[in-house]
This record gives sequence, C-alpha cells and structure tokens, in this order.
Amino acid sequence: MSDRVPRLGGERAGLVAPFRGERYRNRSRLSGLIAPPYDVIAPSERPMYADRDRHNIVHLTLPATDGDPYTRAAGLLADWRSAGVFVRDRVPSLYVLRQEFTTPEGHRHVRTGVIGGVAAEPFVNGRVKPHEKTHPAPKDDRLALLRAAQATFEALLVCARDEDGTLRGMLEKATQNRPLARAELTGVKIALWRVAGQQARALAAAASQGALYIADGHHRYETAVAYREENPAADRVPALIVSLSDPGLLVLPTHRLVYGGPVDGMAVVNELRERFQIRELLSQANYADELATLRNRGTACVVVLPGGKAQAFLLKGGASLGDLPFANQPAVASLDVARIDELIVKRLLASAGDVGRIDYSADPHHVIDEVQRGDAAAGVLLNPTAVEQVLAVADAGATMPQKSTYFMPKVPSGLVIMGYEDRQP
Repeated sequence: MSDRVPRLGGERAGLVAPFRGERYRNRSRLSGLIAPPYDVIAPSERPMYADRDRHNIVHLTLPATDGDPYTRAAGLLADWRSAGVFVRDRVPSLYVLRQEFTTPEGHRHVRTGVIGGVAAEPFVNGRVKPHEKTHPAPKDDRLALLRAAQATFEALLVCARDEDGTLRGMLEKATQNRPLARAELTGVKIALWRVAGQQARALAAAASQGALYIADGHHRYETAVAYREENPAADRVPALIVSLSDPGLLVLPTHRLVYGGPVDGMAVVNELRERFQIRELLSQANYADELATLRNRGTACVVVLPGGKAQAFLLKGGASLGDLPFANQPAVASLDVARIDELIVKRLLASAGDVGRIDYSADPHHVIDEVQRGDAAAGVLLNPTAVEQVLAVADAGATMPQKSTYFMPKVPSGLVIMGYEDRQP
C-alpha cells in the first residue's frame, strides 16, 4: 500500500472541511462538562473533573480503569446520546473558538481559531507538518479508545501561516455575533460560535491555503491517521486552526528541573565559562527581567541553585557549537532550548549522579519553589521559542528537543465531538 493518501474530489479534498459536530445540549452547565486534554490531567486531578458532573467529558477521555476502560467509554457515549446529553448539528459546520487567558507572568491575551475537520493523512503528503517525536504507548491507548467509541472528543491545535491575513480577518468577523456558548476552564474564558453554509465553506478554504503545522496533539493526529488505515471513511480529525498572525498564539517556555543528588552548581558554572558569559543574580525578582533582557542578545538562561543562588548564562558570540549532535540541522541548532539542554542541563544532570532525572514545568515560580524547598537540585529557566522557529523545524523535517514548547492555553476537551459511527467502510 502506498504511503500517499489519494486526493479526493469535491469538498472532501480540502485540507480543512466543515463537519457535523456534536455538542453538549446543556450550554448553561458547559463549564462543568468540559476538561483539559487527557494528557495534561494528572491522575490526582481526574477525580476533580469527574466529580464536577456525571457527564463531564473526562469520563470519556480518561474512562475509569476497572474493567475495560475503552468499552466503558463507548457504553457511556451510547447512553449519553440516548439520553439526549449531546445535540448533533444538522449541517456541516465550523466552530470558532475564542479563549481569553492570563500567562504565569500575569499578562492577558486573547486567542481565536476555528475548529474544523482536518484531513488525516501521512506526513509524507506535506500538508500537515509535525515538530515532535511521538511514542507508541500513547498512540496505542488513543487508538483503542477511538476504535471502541468511534468518536474523537478532543481537538488538536494547529497553526496556519495565513500570509495574507484572510483567515484572521474572517475569524474576527465571525466573533462579532453573539456566541453560541460561553464557559470557563482553568481560568480561561471561552466563547464558541457555529458557522455553516457558504460562510463555513469560505472559512474552510481560507484555513486550507497552505500547510498546517501541529502545535499540540501529535499523538492524537497520528492516531487518527492510523485509524483511517482501518476505516478510510474516517478521514478527518478535529483541530483548532489558528492564524500565525494571531497575537494570542503564544508559546511558553518549558523550564527544566533537575532532581537527584546534590548538584555541584559552581563546578558546572566554572566548566562553562569558556562558552558563556555568566553572572550571579542577587534577587529572585530579577530572574524574569534578566531573561527578557538577555533574549535580545542571544541564547540565555537562568540556572537556579539551592540557597537562593542563581546564575545568568549568555552564550558568547564566538562560541563553537560544532560539537553538538544537531550541528548539521540549522533549524534545530538555532534553538535556545536545544543548545541549553546539551550544554547546561545535561551537565547538571550528570552532576546529580545516577539517581538524577529531569522534569519540566511551564511555571517559573514552581521551578524556583522546588529548588528553594530543596525538592529539586537545580532549575533552568528558559526564554520561549518563537512560533516561527517551531515552523522552521517542521519545514526542515526535523524535530524539536523533548518538551521544547508549551502552547497556551490548551484546547478544551468536549467542546465539539467528531463522530465516525456513520462512516464505517
């Protein structure tokens, strides 16, 4: 079988297409019915969402594990449909989503995108581009759920270059009307609009002008492609498409935490003086300002050590990077996170001994607190990766280092469901 998926005729040939979405009928309770994506809900957090409402989407995205969880999810979905929990739109539609949110630094932003059915096809086709490596276990889990439920409960997040601004302009126009539903989740204010008919077709065409870049949801997209191999009629996956020009399209840095034995921080500092300009920071209040200032000068980070110590690192202009494993991949070699992982984080990890391990957090305050409490041996605060850098890595066919990006906010699960039960071969 060829890896390349045949291009279909008519509307289905478009990269983005309207679909008949299912939504919660009770819009007034929507805040208690939606949840974050399954892979950002910690095991300790699941009961909180499950207890909010017996119809909360987490019962389907993370079904209880007593017995077969996938069969359980499929049974619940059938029961909820029979009870009228969901309403399915009568005509193919697109769903405009606006999210108002605050970053960990306290800055307010608004991001607007459109949820549509994106073609589920191999990356070799070049119309959908990844920037991350995936792992088998999460894909096996999601595929088992997809087979059983024959529905997708969560939308990916993808970016469109939208070079002429058409998509962004159409989205702004669509949000001038009264929204179909409002909700709030994890401090993010949500508004949803439905678009159908000619307006939906025009919006889908604007979103299909060029390649789409996966920002969040690589495992779910690859799962959809695998499911299409089994059921060719299930050729779409729901995704929130955001214009690259949207000022609310933010990538937060994913900071590093080193756990394990005590780290000889000063030994690592002295070892790196040949490549970095290094200076001690005397006040925790200056960490964010220092990072922002150094960002304009080059690759930089702040290393947080126990005892209230911290060092600001700035890569020297003439520093040699030819010995790094990604030196022959320019798009990756340009990334601060790739350089700092190789030159600093790995040295800190080695200093932590055999029990050393790395963890990640998008919250700089959490990183600092973990180190100051003595729970972590060291922390590394990073500047964000630019969205254009992420797209450049994808265009080059390369992959980012692990946990390089954190697109905020996440797309809530349960806003719009795509069902495949009527698309069996």
